[in-house]
Amino acid sequence: MAPGTAVVLRGAADVLPVAALPHLRGAAHVFGVDEPPPAPGPLVELARAEPVVLVAVSAADPAAAALVAAGAPVIGLPVGAGLLDAVAVMDRLRSPGGCPWDAEQDHETLRQYLVEETFELLEAIEDGDRAAMREELGDVLLQVLFHARVAAEHGSDAFTVDDVAAELVAKLVGRHPHVFAGGDSAVRDSSTQQVRWEELKQQEKQRESSVDGVALGQPAVALAAKLAQRTKRAGFPVDLLPEGDDSGATLFAVAALAKLAGEDPETELRAVARTFAGNVRAAETAARLEGITTLDTEDWRRFWPANVEV
Repeated sequence: MAPGTAVVLRGAADVLPVAALPHLRGAAHVFGVDEPPPAPGPLVELARAEPVVLVAVSAADPAAAALVAAGAPVIGLPVGAGLLDAVAVMDRLRSPGGCPWDAEQDHETLRQYLVEETFELLEAIEDGDRAAMREELGDVLLQVLFHARVAAEHGSDAFTVDDVAAELVAKLVGRHPHVFAGGDSAVRDSSTQQVRWEELKQQEKQRESSVDGVALGQPAVALAAKLAQRTKRAGFPVDLLPEGDDSGATLFAVAALAKLAGEDPETELRAVARTFAGNVRAAETAARLEGITTLDTEDWRRFWPANVEV
């Protein structure tokens, strides 16, 4: 195999890896861009005589596989290059000639999908389903790309997915001075890092209240826990938590106290709810096996998993 010969992988957005530049500059022949490659046999023979670069989507393509089998290295795309492909696909869907449904959406119509996909990802995590996690993470990413693409079309206050990424990078770097700025004596472990994160956030956003920035639209148990966590850092006394005989005050107090004790009440309650749903299905299934389709109170007690001998 002639020195300089290589298989270079490209993404759907026609992005090539930087590491391929020396090979491309020194190649006698570059196939797969403007010129299709010859058949695998002649391609390998040519590559033995002079440097050849084959640009391919996959190393499994017949011509690429033949070069690799003959000893040619594969120069792949860097981690994250697939995000460029995802952006390109989203742009295609949203552009003229793309998908009519995608073209009609805006931030408001997409809100329901962002919530749905987030909860589907949460369920996949709780189930430990790795394949579902991979799929649902993609669906959540789609929502980010979709909203960013819609935002790029705004008439007076447009921003792009690159602006979103740049702001995220700036935030991560700014909130981790112990990593990116040569050290931070205030950070000694994960607990002090959380405190430092909130301090830096407070400085950046110039918030006047300890509860500024708490998303009031999140589920109520998680909201109560977050409010308790934020106010505790501000020195709020526990005895001033809401009191009363109504269910709202009781639920708030339970969620707040659980969070202050180091628990995650939203996760704990979801786990109990999922177990309850599973027990309901199990009881209904056991009843159907005995020909019972409508359960009365005694049937529920009889078939409830805790009362069934295994």
